[in-house]
Amino acid sequence: MSLFEQTAGKLMVALDYPSAEQARQLIERLEGIPCYMKVGMQLFYSAGPDFVKELKSRGYSVFLDLKMHDIPNTVKGGAHSITRLGVDMFNVHAAGGKKMMVAAKEGVLDALQEDSSLTMPIVIGVTQLTSTNQETLNEEIGIPGTVEQAVLSYASVTKEAGLDGVVASPLEVQAIKGRCGQNFVTVTPGIRPAGSEKGDQSRTLTPEEAIRQGTNYIVVGRPITAAPDPRSAAEQIIEEMKKAW
Repeated sequence: MSLFEQTAGKLMVALDYPSAEQARQLIERLEGIPCYMKVGMQLFYSAGPDFVKELKSRGYSVFLDLKMHDIPNTVKGGAHSITRLGVDMFNVHAAGGKKMMVAAKEGVLDALQEDSSLTMPIVIGVTQLTSTNQETLNEEIGIPGTVEQAVLSYASVTKEAGLDGVVASPLEVQAIKGRCGQNFVTVTPGIRPAGSEKGDQSRTLTPEEAIRQGTNYIVVGRPITAAPDPRSAAEQIIEEMKKAW
């Protein structure tokens, strides 16, 4: 595997579109770049499971980003259904607690037991959104302490529940790895190429900085999807990431 392919595999492109057709237009422009594709709520609620299957048929790794957060039995059923889709990664919200996250893993294992052709997805917990700042955390969500303390608390519970890693901002990666181990997966949104606007993100780093922090995957949306030339933007981000190796 070339350095380009290895690096591209750490890039998750957020397909934040209202329709499958619009997402396909981007995918065609990125053809040949072996990145992950992230399907979030907007696209999944519009295009449904069939679009996830389409991405898999095209050879992409898929991160289904639905942030499940419900009672344990409901999340267990959701995890079972998602695993049967064949996704490579999905997430639940760590705020749902340890029992809920354990139930998610049980749903995965039940699906694998029923169908041996399926592969084990990476299951991760969402800690704090990268749009969350100190004021929002303390005054609106009602959690005391710093954002990093809240993230580390959620990461610890996620690890205890037997999940594979967490979604967190790149600023917390080293602290998470220090507490939960280097093999604990980190997926980091809030990535902005050098010189770009932060938008509604509060805790951001550049692609190179995030990889230097030790993150396993970076998630990039608008800097690619809203770029005049999305392919060039994606390739530029990959080149930035390669500088960290």
